[in-house]
Amino acid sequence: MKNIFSQALLMLTAFIWGTAFVAQKIGSGFVSPFYYNCFRFLLGFVVLLFFAYFFGKKSKIFTRKNLRCGAISGLFLFSGATLQQFGIQYTTTGSAGFITGLYVVLVPFLGIFFGKKAGKAMWIGCFLAFWGLYFLAVKDFGGQINFGDFLVFLCAICFAFHVVSIDIFLASIDALVLSLLQFLVCGLLSLVCAGIFESVSYAGVRDGFWAIFYAGVFSVGLAYTLQVVGQKMVEPTPAAIILSFETVFAALGGYFILGESITPRGQIGCVFMLTGIVVSQIKGNIIQKVKK
Repeated sequence: MKNIFSQALLMLTAFIWGTAFVAQKIGSGFVSPFYYNCFRFLLGFVVLLFFAYFFGKKSKIFTRKNLRCGAISGLFLFSGATLQQFGIQYTTTGSAGFITGLYVVLVPFLGIFFGKKAGKAMWIGCFLAFWGLYFLAVKDFGGQINFGDFLVFLCAICFAFHVVSIDIFLASIDALVLSLLQFLVCGLLSLVCAGIFESVSYAGVRDGFWAIFYAGVFSVGLAYTLQVVGQKMVEPTPAAIILSFETVFAALGGYFILGESITPRGQIGCVFMLTGIVVSQIKGNIIQKVKK
């Protein structure tokens, strides 16, 4: 029963993360990318700080080692979140969700460079995901890749490096503390870039408030906490498969809330990508995911 409950928490996490793509799409119409990420990650930091206090992390958060780890993982998170927020302005919510999900396939591939062997399932998953990306992002044979899809693909690469860094740092730092610090670093870097490159209006923040609130409180703050609780009773591989369904929820959210549609060619690409993501997790390819 506890296992079923934990799986339900992970599916709820995937739902929140998937529908957060809708919030990002809506928010991009009111608030510039750097300011949007600044608001949502700092808001998520505040929410997670409450959970950190609640779960007993009242001290030893801001140590030199913790700050160093948080800065590195936060830099990767900042890079991925920035590319994603810029890219989602030029592509659909569903496409952004599926392409971002490629990080699940890329993580074990990057693990090769850290002495971790990749099984046949991972290579098959990579092959399927590659063709899925082609069908989804390239609108016709011989055509050029959509600019927004290209930015989101770069975002998936950054998130893959981010997850690898998390995997390394979790050997010496508490997961909740690391997530807390990386959200703070990402939010502050976004604030600095926003102050240099962008301007913000009160009307834009007001009109995009609920999109910022949902992404900050639910996607950044609450969903990560649900993931931590859920993964205590679920093995990493099935947990990663459940969490990968955020791509499906992103597409459904774009369709039902924003009225977006995916072409038949794009639908084929989505099937290939989702299949590749799931197949890549067969036979114990472990992925530790800490989000956006």
